[in-house]
Amino acid sequence: MTNAKTYSGFVAIVGKPNVGKSTLLNTMLGVKVAPITPKPQTTRKTVRGIYTEGNRQIVFVDTPGLHKPADALGEYINEQVYEALADVNLILWLVDLRHPPTDEDRLVARALEPLVGRVPILLVGNKVDAAKYPDEALEAYRALLPQIEEVRTLSALDERDVANLRAEILALLPEGPFFYPDTFTRSDQPPEQWAAEIVREEAMKRLREEVPYAVAVKVETFEERPNGVVYIQAVLYVEREGHKAIVIGKQGRMLKEIGRAARKQLEVFLNRKVYLDLEVRVYPNWRKDPEALRELGYE
Repeated sequence: MTNAKTYSGFVAIVGKPNVGKSTLLNTMLGVKVAPITPKPQTTRKTVRGIYTEGNRQIVFVDTPGLHKPADALGEYINEQVYEALADVNLILWLVDLRHPPTDEDRLVARALEPLVGRVPILLVGNKVDAAKYPDEALEAYRALLPQIEEVRTLSALDERDVANLRAEILALLPEGPFFYPDTFTRSDQPPEQWAAEIVREEAMKRLREEVPYAVAVKVETFEERPNGVVYIQAVLYVEREGHKAIVIGKQGRMLKEIGRAARKQLEVFLNRKVYLDLEVRVYPNWRKDPEALRELGYE
């Protein structure tokens, strides 16, 4: 490929919380690189996913859901979105066709409006298979930003739908060098960060009400032992002693369940036996403290 032309570009996936952005990214790549739960704001950081096919390379940027922030963590999440939009070649605006637009969708539209005409924007209606009135919903979303002409519908879980969209994106890439070697893994996340996100995903799946949003996970140790087992020590930080009791659960059952599920995912991804050592600590009001956010990896 030394003398052949190459084509590459950054593609941002944006939208309000819980519209299927991470699901779309994972299906695009054919491997899980972003955590997924039914709860909004599962994604807190931008995640880059790399797809290379022949002489073309897409760097997908999965962004957190744009929303009205209530604390320093919410402000950090929104900043991640705006930073991701600063220098991309294409934007996929993902919306949920099962519902009409909300205030959060309008917030996304306002964020995208200054980029119309500068960056190609593709409105992508997701969950078309489950929508009762997909055409009407799509028109309502189009009305938020009528300057957008390119519109598609799909189910982010349907590999054929996603493959068609991916092929279209590949054809649109500008000429340019690869940003990552063509042998590069599907994500640029360090393994410690990916492991932390898997643990947090499993915690969010099982915890209720405010507690899942008060959990942050930091991996303290990630190493392969001489016997081939990967040892991972991770700390789940919560904001109150009451949260800690809930995350640990009666006789430690909740924490064991979180650890068991996370370990299974990690072993599949790493193709190694994993020893996952989890601990729960209290870090009061960490979501409201910018310094705490930096300590916990939100920087």
